[in-house]
Amino acid sequence: MSKCIEKDYLLISKAVREWYRHYEVAWDDKASSFLCDAAIDLYDDGCRSLEEMATVLIGTYIGLAATRVNAPTSSSVH
Repeated sequence: MSKCIEKDYLLISKAVREWYRHYEVAWDDKASSFLCDAAIDLYDDGCRSLEEMATVLIGTYIGLAATRVNAPTSSSVH
């Protein structure tokens, strides 16, 4: 794995870990998969800062229930 790709995966992983720390929830495979997909989308949209990515994940997916596929997103609430 190239250093660039490894660095990118590390950014995504750290952002997801920040989400878990913020909400103080136990590891959940479904939530982790969902959050990683969301973080990859953010990365693809140009987000390259850990702080920004973690902040968006935390603000968009409020708690474990928000990571469920059929859960409403923050955009559907507004």
